[in-house]
Amino acid sequence: VGVCDVSTLGKIDIQGPDAATLLDRVYTNKFSTLKVGRARYGLMLREDGFAMDDGTTARLGEQHFIMTTTTANAGKVMQHLEFCRQVLWPELNLRLVSVSDQWAQYSIAGPRARDVLAKLVDAPFDISNEGFPRMAAGDLTICGGVPARLFRVSYSGELAYEIAVPSRYGDAAIRALMEAGAEFDITPYGTEALNVLRIEKGHVAGPEINGQNRARDLGLGGMVADKDCIGRVLADRPALLEPERPIFIGVRPLDASASLAAGAHFIPVEASTEVANDEGYVTSVAFSPELGHDIGLGFLTRGQQRIGEHVRAVDLLRG
Repeated sequence: VGVCDVSTLGKIDIQGPDAATLLDRVYTNKFSTLKVGRARYGLMLREDGFAMDDGTTARLGEQHFIMTTTTANAGKVMQHLEFCRQVLWPELNLRLVSVSDQWAQYSIAGPRARDVLAKLVDAPFDISNEGFPRMAAGDLTICGGVPARLFRVSYSGELAYEIAVPSRYGDAAIRALMEAGAEFDITPYGTEALNVLRIEKGHVAGPEINGQNRARDLGLGGMVADKDCIGRVLADRPALLEPERPIFIGVRPLDASASLAAGAHFIPVEASTEVANDEGYVTSVAFSPELGHDIGLGFLTRGQQRIGEHVRAVDLLRG
């Protein structure tokens, strides 16, 4: 089991009779159907149809949602939502407030994650697999009355939770987590390790959501629900629907001792190294301790149809 400080994630509290309506309009997928006590992963587009941010939003009450954003885009998303509320749809009855600094938040991940939390969560709250399934969310107390919010979400694919406490309890909470996890050899891990885990999982992040890709390019086309939302129309411009448009894929070197480099371009094995033969590029690279070699993510022309093919990753800049 490991624990990671994710307090830097953007957190936006959204309340009011029209809160769900706003979420439906800013996310590609539906949130008005989300049940109280559940969380859902969402993708947000800019008005030009390109992906702007992703994150989870939980429904804590019929008219109460808490949205998380990426750290880098916390301010941008808040600004975007306020523009939507004040300018695009001023008739919507809701309130927004950034609570990024109000909550300290920790990810507890790994096969023993539930065992650690069980030592902190106050009775009678049930965090069993049946009582608190995947993508569950809710208010509870820990350590004898400290208010907290628990979300069963995973960035790595492992059994994982995120627990949030008011900021003034942040230091005490991480100390309590480390103490509770001592018997399981709990280990703090940082964002570099988190990056390796998400690359192993094939989870898009900042290098992929870089303002140049639409939902389909990211392999998230299935998240675009049959409804209108910001960016929906312009995401279907003819050029963005071209079959040759590069699609999100994972890559590994044939020689385990070879290294990959983010920024390298994909060139067919027999083709000359020139722009005309460029078929995409590598966005993220990490050494995978699990596999014992480098792995990477990137975008490749007709990528999903070419799983198992060999291509060259060419980086002329670095020789």
